Amino acid sequence: MPIIVKLDVILAERKAKSKDLAEYIGITEANLSLLKQGKVKGVRFDTLQRICEYLNCQPGDLLIFKPDE
Repeated sequence: MPIIVKLDVILAERKAKSKDLAEYIGITEANLSLLKQGKVKGVRFDTLQRICEYLNCQPGDLLIFKPDE
């Protein structure tokens, strides 16, 4: 998939727990896990906003475009 999700990296850098982030966003830990693995078809802007608020980051810090070779 050409979009890489770096949420796990940002969580580790910020020493934040997935459980706390999931609670802040208002989604289940299972859904957050799917998002971290890049196994979702899309992300709502309000969800992305809440992630960025919690982690004090920009959307570009979380997502990378890597074209298929």
